[in-house]
Amino acid sequence: EWPYQGREEKKGFLYEIVANKRNGIDVDKWDYFARDCHGLGIKNNFDHHRFMKFSRVLKVDGSLQICSRDKEADTLYSMFQIRATLHRRAYQHRVCNAIETMITDAFIHADKKGIIPGKDGKLVRLSECIDDPVAYTNLNDSIFHVILMSTDKDLAKSREILQRIERRQLYKCVGETTPTEGKTKDDVSKIKKEIMSCIEEESRHKLLPNDLVVHLVYLDYGMKTENPIKNVRFYNKNDATKAVILDKHHVSLMLPGVFAEQLIRLYCKKTDEESLKIARDCFQKWCNDTGLLSFIMSICVNDVEW
Repeated sequence: EWPYQGREEKKGFLYEIVANKRNGIDVDKWDYFARDCHGLGIKNNFDHHRFMKFSRVLKVDGSLQICSRDKEADTLYSMFQIRATLHRRAYQHRVCNAIETMITDAFIHADKKGIIPGKDGKLVRLSECIDDPVAYTNLNDSIFHVILMSTDKDLAKSREILQRIERRQLYKCVGETTPTEGKTKDDVSKIKKEIMSCIEEESRHKLLPNDLVVHLVYLDYGMKTENPIKNVRFYNKNDATKAVILDKHHVSLMLPGVFAEQLIRLYCKKTDEESLKIARDCFQKWCNDTGLLSFIMSICVNDVEW
């Protein structure tokens, strides 16, 4: 049964212009490519004008799909590579992830009492705003400064974390590794316990479990381990009415064979030299014990750009 209202099924391809669940090629992606590449100074080699010029709607398995000219396949691979680059260098950068984790910690500590005005002026906790439409509409980026400028003793811990962000005294990434097998969020606590065991084995009790953060990073072409181009149909100049599947080896032998990877990162909330050394050494030992190659960060305690 057709799940959408508005456009009938035969015009379903119109939805894919904005949000393409079939292969991820849509104007939403092009928009943030242009915005973020410009803001970050990263070259955006994808020409969406050219892609649209060589796009046409053809019938595929009884339904209409947006198809592309076969010679544009290499351009589409480049588009997904830009996506992966933005995630690696910006969205999933270790410093960005550190700040995200610190903001999360600050909000969790701030959830002890109501701070957002809700219905009838009642102050609502952050976690309860979803159940109060008035509070929800008042929940915006200003919450950062509401906590930062508060004098409430119950918000002291949250305030301290946000002040650290402002001073750039961030949680430190002491190392990262690429697992040989896919990990899930359920594995995070197990990994953390194993690293803590390394600390306890060496009788180095300076660090507690709450001082460490294990972060899983997912980098892919937008469809997990799958090649999104497999879900694109192409046409050629000899028959512009027939949609075909284009094998990647017909595009180039130099195209990627793997379309996703994971990173495991270990962060230390403490920034003193001894704590960082303990965390770094134990992460290295855990990697050695599990047969994983590790990249250990060189960290200077007072270094601003780390």
